[in-house]
Amino acid sequence: MQGGINPADRKLLWGAGLIAFVLVVGTVAFAPAESTRQVEIPSTYSSGAGGARAAYLLLLDLGYSVRRWEEPPAGLASDAANVTLILAEPTVMPTAHERRALVEFVRDGGRVLFCGASLSAFFADADLKPEIYSAEGKEFFATLPSYLTRNAQRVNIRPESYWDKLRPSQLAIYSDGQGAGVVVWRIGAGQVLWWAGATPLTNAGIARAGNLSLLLNSVTPWSAEPRVIYWDEYFHGERGSLWSYFERTSLAWGVLQIVVVFLGILFTFARRSGPIVVPAADSRLSPLEFVDTMGGLYQRAGAQSIAVAVSYRHLRLELTRRLGLPAAVTDAGLARAARERLGLGGDLAGTLGDAALAGNRDLPPKQALTLVQKLATYGAQLKLPRPLQQEKN
Repeated sequence: MQGGINPADRKLLWGAGLIAFVLVVGTVAFAPAESTRQVEIPSTYSSGAGGARAAYLLLLDLGYSVRRWEEPPAGLASDAANVTLILAEPTVMPTAHERRALVEFVRDGGRVLFCGASLSAFFADADLKPEIYSAEGKEFFATLPSYLTRNAQRVNIRPESYWDKLRPSQLAIYSDGQGAGVVVWRIGAGQVLWWAGATPLTNAGIARAGNLSLLLNSVTPWSAEPRVIYWDEYFHGERGSLWSYFERTSLAWGVLQIVVVFLGILFTFARRSGPIVVPAADSRLSPLEFVDTMGGLYQRAGAQSIAVAVSYRHLRLELTRRLGLPAAVTDAGLARAARERLGLGGDLAGTLGDAALAGNRDLPPKQALTLVQKLATYGAQLKLPRPLQQEKN
């Protein structure tokens, strides 16, 4: 039984190991980096301190028509005048097409409540200072009387940025002395309301002074017409398709690894279960192999004289038959008759004499070969088949 691993299997194992190493390195290299801020997203699906599930359920209990929005913003344009969209600290930036769709939504009468420092990526009119990070909330005080400040003269917000320069159409509603934290302005028939942070609608911040009133004032329409509240989860990465959900997981790498393993199994199965091809083998009855076998037997037995004797007897038998002489004729007489009647020249008598003496002594292999060759030469002159071939037949 053969032991160890054959070279083909060893190459296969090395190849599979290399592919597995590349997949592991790729998974580590392309894995999303962990956030250093460790701030929870204000999502309606989150029950943590930084989530917004409590505010979402509260609006439902109060009878507001609120629902999650997990589709691209282009779908908002159908009934913009009756819709309020909440964008609470979005984590996914919009494409140019999505940005235009949001602006058109507001121009057509839609309202947007936007929280966080990425407002400029959604609306070009925004002028925010560089993003900051504050671990604690700050008190913001109302600077103008407005429906937004009703029962909320002060609010607590953990700011991510401050407003820089206000345009004539933009009003600062709350400020903490360092800058504006709540700003409102109109775009076309609609309105954009910006908070410096999402604290008033988070699970931990909604109960702070004035925050709940600010949230209700922000989503309550100033007109008598009821409005539908869409709480955006699309820009939190919650997309409406199954594939968009799996895009944010490591499922793609897992599927790739499964495919590689499956192909490896398929390859090894096909390689080991394919048709068995028997290697071609030379026939053991071929003349050359017969000669090699007989020669090996003579060599191992040290029987060079036997080979000479066989050739000698074969040549004498043929000469006596051709010449019609008795079997007891001497070698000299046989050689003389062959020269006279058959025209065989050379030292036939000497060759026959040496071959006759070889049976009584051990000959060196070279001397035995020389004698066999001479006898075979005389046989060829008689147009005889070689002695070993005749014995085989």
